[in-house]
Amino acid sequence: MYNPASNMTQAQSEDHREDPTEVLNTGLSSSNKNLPNHEFSKLKQDEVAIVMVPFPAQGHLNQLLQLSCLISSYDLPVYYVGSATHNRQARIRANSLNPSDIAKVHFHDLPTPEFASPSPDFNAVNKFPSHLQPSWDASMLLREPIASFLRDISSKARRVIVVHDPLMSYNVQDVTSLPNAESYMFNCISAFTSYSMIYLFFEMSVQHEEELLKKLPSLEGIMTDEIRDLSAFQLRYRDIRSGDIHNTSKVIEGKYLDLLAQAEINQNKKNWAIGPILPTKLDHISNRNDICLEWLNKQLPRSVLYISFGTTTSLSDREIKELAMGLEQSKQRFLWVLRDADRGDIFTGEDRRVELPEGFEERVKDVGLVVREWAPQPEILAHTSTGGFMSHCGWNSCIESITMGVPIAAWPMHSDQPRNGFLLTEVLKIGLLVREWEKREELVSASTIENVVRKLMASEEGDVIGKRAEELGEAVRRSTEKGGASQMELESFVAHITR
Repeated sequence: MYNPASNMTQAQSEDHREDPTEVLNTGLSSSNKNLPNHEFSKLKQDEVAIVMVPFPAQGHLNQLLQLSCLISSYDLPVYYVGSATHNRQARIRANSLNPSDIAKVHFHDLPTPEFASPSPDFNAVNKFPSHLQPSWDASMLLREPIASFLRDISSKARRVIVVHDPLMSYNVQDVTSLPNAESYMFNCISAFTSYSMIYLFFEMSVQHEEELLKKLPSLEGIMTDEIRDLSAFQLRYRDIRSGDIHNTSKVIEGKYLDLLAQAEINQNKKNWAIGPILPTKLDHISNRNDICLEWLNKQLPRSVLYISFGTTTSLSDREIKELAMGLEQSKQRFLWVLRDADRGDIFTGEDRRVELPEGFEERVKDVGLVVREWAPQPEILAHTSTGGFMSHCGWNSCIESITMGVPIAAWPMHSDQPRNGFLLTEVLKIGLLVREWEKREELVSASTIENVVRKLMASEEGDVIGKRAEELGEAVRRSTEKGGASQMELESFVAHITR
């Protein structure tokens, strides 16, 4: 069983044998006891305050910051609560968000214990980012600082609404001790993945999608025992929530949202599908000075394959060499973001300098661009020159690609990604699989990559997939406009929490 106090010293543990959770809070609450008054200076007694509690990993930080901007647009005070390091990370990587919208969000920095921040192991066969575990363990020590913050804000607002990541359920449990507070869980994975997990873990008898679910990729190799234990540890604290918010649209996953709502595990919980929560109109960045966007401006419509494997995947030197060769041999235009996985603290340590095959960048300079910095992904996907996306299939990337109408070459690496890849390729049929999950430990060859890239970007089958992706993207964007399904769900949620 996961023990959040496991990284405390033996002496500390012996001093708190009756209640191990007290150990978590030792030395943390003092710096948060008396919050500065200016933090709530503009908060009115009759207002509803929204408190966002993200999990410290980029895909999770990003989605709750997007939601913060969305909710604050209703003139509601929103507080984004996390460690100073991760709050800073969320702000500097706020792709596609308008700076004036971010400025409305109140960032509250929590005192966080020091944690190790090792480099990712790019040679690991299993791609799960286990090097982030120390930062996740440290995040489990935030219960008391969060409780202290909630007590303070609940004394000043009419009602407090806590929106939290599923993996922060333990930390927000004290919401139940406040008479004017309630919590909602923000699900940052697809409804399809959530439903398929319930179907498997709880051995539910389902009459829907039985044949389809039998074809699902296995759960082997998707995560480490440590993160599995951490997830299981959170389960007992999830029942306190009043409902669930989903970063998806009924247009994309209506069937699975309905099935989730019917599932016994979610009975009596309200559900809102308000996604996509990223801005679908990016007018504020059209003149942005960025090397990726400048390069895309010179390319033909729908001619470029964008390649990025997110913030938790590192490729080995051999994998990078095969990918480079496959892209070169495909003769297709490409924009490749070549980065290692994040460290727990992205502001420490030296980045690895990945070596590409000798002469590669010179040979492909007329058709390809390799960038090694943080790239504005939503803007790249929204660009008219982007016609495909080779992706690890993290839900952030999936929802961005779906929204912008870009088909995907799916290359899942860990966690929910194999299920997301299945949703894209087998259910929505807006992508092609680069590699089957069962063959995840095999090296993907240059010829395999070349064939998938050509099929997606330069074949009749690719044209059909691309057309389907464009039509779905258009429907999803419409759902966020007035009268659309997602917009109505968002308004329903706001009306509910401000009742």
